[in-house]
Amino acid sequence: MPVIIFLAGLFPFTSCSRVQPSIEYGFISLVYYQVKNDITQRFSFFVIANDDDGIENLDELDLYNDYEQLHWIIGSTDWMTFTQNDKTWIGSWALALQSGEDLPRGQFRAVLRNKGGEKTEKTFSFDAPAENRFPFPKLEVSGGAYTITSQYPDNRFVCYDSSGNYVSVMKPASPAGKVSELSLPSNIRSVRLWAEDSLYFTSALTEAVSLR
Repeated sequence: MPVIIFLAGLFPFTSCSRVQPSIEYGFISLVYYQVKNDITQRFSFFVIANDDDGIENLDELDLYNDYEQLHWIIGSTDWMTFTQNDKTWIGSWALALQSGEDLPRGQFRAVLRNKGGEKTEKTFSFDAPAENRFPFPKLEVSGGAYTITSQYPDNRFVCYDSSGNYVSVMKPASPAGKVSELSLPSNIRSVRLWAEDSLYFTSALTEAVSLR
């Protein structure tokens, strides 16, 4: 049974709750993930999670495909977060199979646990199209300027520090412009382009590009 752990963010440890956490909403989407010149398939899985002691009390988010006997583990020191419309999402966009095979469709089961050992479950369906509707996007940075070439409806920058650690996600105001006008934090050294087709639950993530 493959187990894939994707490292990304970092959260502090706090007190443990004996109250069951909850999953308010979530989604699974297909990510076309670029590694050098190779494009592979990965899962993006995020949920809006709640806990009476705060999101920092959450400990682990697991995703199961019981039919295929697959299990992915996303620990609190591993997951990524982003905030949208005052809601905080937790999850990962790089869940894959160790064999590199295409990802299965169908029913998935999410299990969310907090540090007190309480858990909740929620079922998700995933049925992304077999073929991508858009060409793979491109991000270029040169001479202090950036250019996004993408037919995807929604495009964002995923920001990393000098050690390659994930820091944040931000939406550029324009598909081209000066890096200095992005108002990025001073510790950001590289970015990836996250291009999304939310209607068909499909995304693309480019390789990291240095801003220097």
